[in-house]
Amino acid sequence: MTKRPDNCPKIPRDATHYNPKLPDPFRFANGRPVKTISDFVCRQREVIELFQNLELGTKPGKPDAVSGSTSGGNLSITATVDDKTISFIPTITYPLNGTAPYPAIIAFGSLTIPAPSGVAIITYNNDEIGAQIHQSSRGQGKFFELYPDKTANGAMTAWAWGVSRIIDVLETLPSTNINPRKIAVTGCSRDGKGALVAGAFDSRIVLTIPQESGSGGTACWRLSDYENHNGTTQTASEIVQENVWFASQFDEFANTTVNTLPFDHHMLARLVAPRGLLVIDNLGYEWLGPWSSYGCMKTGREIYQALGAPDHLGYSMSPSHPHCSYPSYQTPELQAFVDKFLFDKAADTAFFEPSGNITFDDEQWVDWVTPKLY
Repeated sequence: MTKRPDNCPKIPRDATHYNPKLPDPFRFANGRPVKTISDFVCRQREVIELFQNLELGTKPGKPDAVSGSTSGGNLSITATVDDKTISFIPTITYPLNGTAPYPAIIAFGSLTIPAPSGVAIITYNNDEIGAQIHQSSRGQGKFFELYPDKTANGAMTAWAWGVSRIIDVLETLPSTNINPRKIAVTGCSRDGKGALVAGAFDSRIVLTIPQESGSGGTACWRLSDYENHNGTTQTASEIVQENVWFASQFDEFANTTVNTLPFDHHMLARLVAPRGLLVIDNLGYEWLGPWSSYGCMKTGREIYQALGAPDHLGYSMSPSHPHCSYPSYQTPELQAFVDKFLFDKAADTAFFEPSGNITFDDEQWVDWVTPKLY
């Protein structure tokens, strides 16, 4: 976790308080407003700490040693902490065209979006790093072999740690023919939640593409509770009973009220800002809360607006289709973000439209004003 600058305000001993609306991303936990870019950076550090302390678990920094090698399409990564060592082997699929060193997309599990032209695909078995079989799989996986004191962590923080180790190796291994300054990350459903966390916690990732990630991903906890009708939308209280994506300390909020959290997931998008964030959603999969996701990211876009970069957060919602499939008519939107953030090309990424008749009443959920920080 990045250390806060010395001049940043300290987080109060108890930063929680009841707030049924989406919390103000431009106000420190001690009540001080964010007025400058320097304030924004300090608040960014504070939000990272709050997410890790209350919802996701602590992401350790770089291990004592990280090394890697390539053989064919395999990227072997070894990490050591004290006297413990683990290894894992993502695979690299190189494009048939383009110019090396290639930009790359790290895909959780498998790639569920079209592979863009000229982009390498790094497939990452995140389950190996942090198990997500069921609720009893907490603390299982290679991350926890290195950090046995962090068994309370959620699996997603372990996955994010693994992504950072992939980037560490890419930075020191030119023979991969991958440009480590042009890395994207993606995943669908539960892996989409993980991709968003990885993008939020590592500023070296220039483009984050969560697909149908739902509650605990691009959807806000408060909005998912509101959207839930007769058990049709996943909520925090359900999700902590299903799996171990979140830290054990999050149970207290999930099982009582998420309205006491000093953040919501519009502020997870805040941790990505102003880097690229393309949210891909599916109107027909009510369990993942498409209305909640749209409203959450629409609110998150206000943070990008404050930085003068609203077009760095795009939202693409398709009509109903099979979960984690990718309709071809969304490809131009994906390509626009790839062009802008992986190839530094001019591209129109200003789209932000839901599907169907979804609307979001900002006045009902937002009682703060977006400052101009640029």
